[in-house]
Amino acid sequence: MARTYTPDLIAAAVRQVEAVRATGRRGPISAVARELRLDRRLLQSWVTKARAHAAAAAPATPATDVPVLLPDGLLHCAFCRQPMTAVFTCAGLVYDCPPPCRRPALNATAVAHTVGEVVLRHAAHLVPAVTDPKGASAAAGHAHRLITRIIAGTDPGDLRITWPTTRPPRSVPPGHLHLARRLTGSDPQRTRTMLRNILAGVDPATTAVEVVHADAAHLLAPLLHGQAAIGWAEYAHRSFTHLHGLTDPLTLAAAHTLATAHRQVGHHQRAYHLLRELAEHLTATVGPDAHPTLAVRATTALVLHDLGHHHAARTLLTDTIGRHRRAHPGHHVTARMAEHLDRLWHHHTTGHHAIRHDSSPGAAVNPSLSLPVVRP
Repeated sequence: MARTYTPDLIAAAVRQVEAVRATGRRGPISAVARELRLDRRLLQSWVTKARAHAAAAAPATPATDVPVLLPDGLLHCAFCRQPMTAVFTCAGLVYDCPPPCRRPALNATAVAHTVGEVVLRHAAHLVPAVTDPKGASAAAGHAHRLITRIIAGTDPGDLRITWPTTRPPRSVPPGHLHLARRLTGSDPQRTRTMLRNILAGVDPATTAVEVVHADAAHLLAPLLHGQAAIGWAEYAHRSFTHLHGLTDPLTLAAAHTLATAHRQVGHHQRAYHLLRELAEHLTATVGPDAHPTLAVRATTALVLHDLGHHHAARTLLTDTIGRHRRAHPGHHVTARMAEHLDRLWHHHTTGHHAIRHDSSPGAAVNPSLSLPVVRP
């Protein structure tokens, strides 16, 4: 017997898709379909119909201010104190409360615009450069990185915001950053301690751009592992992008650090996209056959192998070796690239396609090839 779906269930499923999409996760429809045990195509049709209905009922919005939902659980009702959820109605997309609360619904676009203006006013650096020019509604999708709770009153402008409580960053003693940079290679443990002292009180997710903090974060990220390394690497890359632009040597070095941090924890897809972007920027700034560009291309090949694209990885690495040999005859990195290629072929022929990521001398493939970077 075929399953029947009530309007309430359909609306709840659509709201869940929009909530997952607001968090930035990939494939929200597939994720919700698996969770609710629904056919993905059926759920897609519900979402499409709901959007078409909302678009037909709601007034047109400027193309530069596309509505974006707030992260799930951030908006709460001032009357019933319960989380408010986005609902598609005849009036368009609104925020409303579950019964028995009888509060008036709030236009979701207007709420997102109000919150987005707050984000842009207090922490515009949180909004990725890809959203430039930064619309207020787009900025609202990053509100959870700056705000802990929003209480909604009777209209979209009546919002009470709760900010996180963090101690202010310390002032950095003169010379400490310079000393930490000098000790990075010889005494990493002492360097970590010094850099953590410099960054005490700094939240990499919400702290505004500061030159000294960006430099310290860029030095600290390679000395850490896991999410801590990613957090500081993201802060350094975001800061250098804001301070110097996408193609500055410091920004490119920070992009390489961030890609390495993601790869070390197994975020191969994210590392691949970062390396692709980095190679494009290097191609435009130092040339397609410059050593840094080819080194990044070679590392991209290793990440492709991590992702299981073994043939594409070997093809890319083979092409990169040929270009590196022609452009830089006798360079020692060419031999290292060839060693990596031999290991990829060995893994292919023996059926062991996993690349080890340990840092021991006998590791199957090193995390990356040497990339000349400019340290801040």
